Amino acid sequence: MAKIRIEVITGERVVYAEDADIVVAPGVVGELGILPQHAPLLTALQPGELLVRKGNEEIAMAVSGGFMEVRPDKVIVLADTAERAEDIDLARAQAAKQRAEQRIEEQRDRVDLTRAEAALQRSVARLKVVEKRRKRQR
Repeated sequence: MAKIRIEVITGERVVYAEDADIVVAPGVVGELGILPQHAPLLTALQPGELLVRKGNEEIAMAVSGGFMEVRPDKVIVLADTAERAEDIDLARAQAAKQRAEQRIEEQRDRVDLTRAEAALQRSVARLKVVEKRRKRQR
């Protein structure tokens, strides 16, 4: 079966770089499934789960936005942040979610509200990735 190369890169490091069967990404207009030989594409990403499937293995990552370039043989994700599910600290992610929710409730000014909403989206994405991974391991 044909493979497609996936590279997930942040400003600090390469988070993931391997061949895969399919990549599922959180595009700004919905989820995108990318198979080998996909038509070229460039899209923005929203906070959510980036899923890579290799045979029976699934690698889940939380991304907080960024861009994805698709070529017939390669997918490049330039993410604002990206964390593999096993690297996410659940307690820290829950605390960040609570802080963001509290800031939204306070609504001091529009700039703080926008930042708090973005922080909440990142936290929720991280928590979803961890929860899905735990369910799969049971």
